[in-house]
Amino acid sequence: MAHGYTNEVLRNLQLTELEILKVAANLCSKYDITWFLDGGTALGARRHGGFIPWDDDIDIGMPRESYERFLSVARKNLSPELYLVTPEAPGVAGQFSKICKKGTRFWTQETIDAHFDQGIFIDVFPYDYMSGDIKESKRQLAEAKKWSRISYLYHSANINIPDKGVRGAAERLACHIAHPLLKALFSQSQIVANFNKGISIPQEDQSSLMITFAYPYYQPIDKRMMFPTSDVEFEGCIFPTYYDIEAYLEEMYGENWTELPPFEQRKTHAPLVLDFGDGVNAISASNFR
Repeated sequence: MAHGYTNEVLRNLQLTELEILKVAANLCSKYDITWFLDGGTALGARRHGGFIPWDDDIDIGMPRESYERFLSVARKNLSPELYLVTPEAPGVAGQFSKICKKGTRFWTQETIDAHFDQGIFIDVFPYDYMSGDIKESKRQLAEAKKWSRISYLYHSANINIPDKGVRGAAERLACHIAHPLLKALFSQSQIVANFNKGISIPQEDQSSLMITFAYPYYQPIDKRMMFPTSDVEFEGCIFPTYYDIEAYLEEMYGENWTELPPFEQRKTHAPLVLDFGDGVNAISASNFR
């Protein structure tokens, strides 16, 4: 078993996500929307020609203008078996969007707490420009981190805490105290509005650096490394990714990005409930094999 999955279950999940990706790719092609394989999906494409063997999600990115166009198009033109989830949807903590498959379930403790009926999905991240002013760019990052944390704590008290021991216990207690307070202080719409306001800058103040503020912990990327996109093979298909994919991967994962990490560092997002549409929790079934 690999990090909560049998090999069969993990591969079934990957192939389900791949089908969602193909629909999104066709939609982007039809409406001339700029997009690219992002994060671990880009790493998998370049290093493995497909999924990282233990990976269980797909990430794609879009510059903000393309992202907004994609949301508009997807609301009207997604395949009937799929649905779009945006940060405004009830129970959604992340400040990015997802395309989910109807009739499936991918439930984590956080989505259960938030009463978010999440299906098997791919993530769609918007990329925004950072300010050319250092002080202002630091403010953008601080606002993004603050309102992202507030959003996740607003939706669930059971946030993943990496620290162990006394410190970890104290942090988990703080989360359980903060959760009801944030529910009393804010609405979800207020959190989304404050996040968007916090990252916004006038067009004339934009630098050449772009970042997905929905996950503002990575280094910003120069748009010249991103565009125009280049093609890469992923699971037997050709998809767009970063213009200078190797420079991007070195920036994000270090100069040893071609090497596999130790087993204990191979992280997944294994949920509590994984239902491919047959009403069976494949995670529970896996535990008995």
